[in-house]
Amino acid sequence: MTTLKDYFRSDFLIGAAINEETIKADQDLLKQTFNSITAENEMKFEEIHPEPDQYNFDVSDAFLSFAKANEMGLRGHTLVWHNQTPDWFFQDDEGNDVSREVLLERMKDHIDTVVGRYKGEIYAWDVVNEAISDEAGVFFRPSKWLSIIGEDFIDYAFQYAHAADPGALLFYNDYNESNPEKREKIYALISGMKARGVPIHSMGMQAHWNLYEPHLDDIEQAILRYSECDVLIHITEMDVSMFKFDDQRTDLTAPTAAMLEKQGERYKAFFDLFKKHASVIHAVTFWGVSDRYTWLDDFPVRGRKNWPFLFDENNQPKAFVKDLLK
Repeated sequence: MTTLKDYFRSDFLIGAAINEETIKADQDLLKQTFNSITAENEMKFEEIHPEPDQYNFDVSDAFLSFAKANEMGLRGHTLVWHNQTPDWFFQDDEGNDVSREVLLERMKDHIDTVVGRYKGEIYAWDVVNEAISDEAGVFFRPSKWLSIIGEDFIDYAFQYAHAADPGALLFYNDYNESNPEKREKIYALISGMKARGVPIHSMGMQAHWNLYEPHLDDIEQAILRYSECDVLIHITEMDVSMFKFDDQRTDLTAPTAAMLEKQGERYKAFFDLFKKHASVIHAVTFWGVSDRYTWLDDFPVRGRKNWPFLFDENNQPKAFVKDLLK
């Protein structure tokens, strides 16, 4: 059967998020199907820079070696995020918040070290992750970055990343990106940065979607709106959950035939849309490899398995995958 990466080669890259376990357990499927990878957690701040004078590059170096050996691109995820950043980074020796100047210096040092290490080898970076609020009428998500530095922390992060590797594509990355109100806030952020001359090149639409939401029209409107900012678009963290976010059911040990049929319809519609807009969408990355492992297991409902990908728990393509490749 034609593989995903080969079928869509002229349209966009096909990527997968990996971790230390999946890069080993799922390596055959990774090599066969994908031509881009992203570290699920291992390049986030608390993993790669856990202490002031300690950087852990062993895993990210191994991911880069795997990518090179298999002619894959590697995306960097992520540099500045409100989550998974250790408290010490924002504090002085007495546990008080550091000054704006100190935090900017620490941000620059971190970005210089991490991005600089992989200059010319990581083709894209999620520079700032999830800085826009989901709350109606609230623009920025509360964070230490925002409260200590101010709203321009985002501009500085992109400027530092561009200086560290002028050849890398720099992304703002967020979820609920197709919600009309949040879409407009993200558009305002990116268009404002572009107007100020900030080196932002791309928008990362995470695409944590499900069988029912968001509506296809909202997704297309988001693609069109972001493209108005003259940026590239990547689908960065795609999965299609079997459950709405507020669905609490725990009775299933396998997806029903109706669920799989609906999932196939959704994936077909999504990829038809991506191909339609392939002039601006340059990569589609799944937030995992197969249903064997997904971050959606136990989230948001403890004890519940999810089946959000194109490949089942045995790393075999689901029946509907053939419809994507014709």
